[in-house]
Order: sequence, then C-alpha cells, then structure tokens
Amino acid sequence: MNVRIRVSLSALLLATAALSTMANAQAAASKPNATAPPPTVGSAIDVQVGILEREFVGAAEAMPDDKFNFSPGSLNISGSEYKDVKTFAEEVRHVAATNFLLWDAVTGDKPLIETKEDNGPPQLKTKAEIIKYLKDSFALGHKAAKSLTPEIAVALVPSPFGQGQTTKLFCASFAVAHGFDHYGQMVEYLRMNGIIPPASRPQK
Repeated sequence: MNVRIRVSLSALLLATAALSTMANAQAAASKPNATAPPPTVGSAIDVQVGILEREFVGAAEAMPDDKFNFSPGSLNISGSEYKDVKTFAEEVRHVAATNFLLWDAVTGDKPLIETKEDNGPPQLKTKAEIIKYLKDSFALGHKAAKSLTPEIAVALVPSPFGQGQTTKLFCASFAVAHGFDHYGQMVEYLRMNGIIPPASRPQK
C-alpha cells in the first residue's frame, strides 16, 4: 500500500476514534448520575441552608475582632439614618437566634440558649462566642432540612412569631430568606471597613 495512503488512513482512523470518544463523553455527561440519590424536599432545602451557611459564616469570620462591634452610626455620616442600627455583632447574633427560633419549630428541639432579645443572647460578647453560636444554628438548620419529607413539610406548627400556625416548610425556608436579608447588610458593614466579603472575592 502506498505510504501516503497508509498515513491518510491512519489519520482518518484516529480522527474517527477521537470523535467517537467525544460523542461518548458528551452522551455520558448528559445522562443523570445513576449513583446520585434523587432530589427530595429535604435535600433541596438543605442545599439552600448550605449556601447561606457558607456565605454568612464567611462574612462573619471576615470581620476582625476589633471591628466586630462596628456600626455605621460610628462614622457620623452627614444626612445618614444610621442611628440605633444593629452593630455587626448584633446582626450575627440576631440571625443565629432567628435560625434557632425557626429551625427549632421544625425539629421540636429546645433553644440552645433561651432569649427573647431581638439581637440574640446579649451574654455572647466575643467574636469566638458569637461565631460558635452561629455555627451551632446552622448545624440545627441541616438537621431541620434533612427531616423534611413531603408529609412532614406541610405539617402545621405554631408560628414561631406568635401568630397562628404555619408549615414546617415555611419555617425551614424562611430562615434562609431572612439570613440573606441580613447578609446584605453585613456586606455593607464589611465594605465600610475596606473588607471584601469572601463570597465576592475572585476565585483562585
């Protein structure tokens, strides 16, 4: 066989094999992972809890100890309405306390620390104490989310806010919405101190 023809045939075979490999890879990628469990109500909520946990805890840990009680009111910005707004520490404690309030309603657990303060337990003063309280609240959040089945999700419980009843699904999911509301405020506090929130930093 002519050498040129032989080389051409070899190149054609290699190209065909490569195309076949690519096609098989694309076909495999388009198929659902057979080993992955199917999504559930609980797993869907648990993903949301995890996303909030990563961003919120990251933001809380990013604020230095000596800035943890920072409030925009301390900047004395002319024309601003920052008087009596929460400090950074109070933002974190408030969200952690609300997490416990809502997720305890799902699991039936008793609060880790009894408090009726809007800003959470005032006895928690140091960054280390508040961060631990926050992380403990997210551990409860994962427990609450994973407990949800279609039947349990729509079960009625007394509203944690003291008005009527609501579903366990509402309590589990509203904690995430509430947390992200305050996360946005904490981002502003961080940036006022020249700190880029970890979730907003360029990926390495």
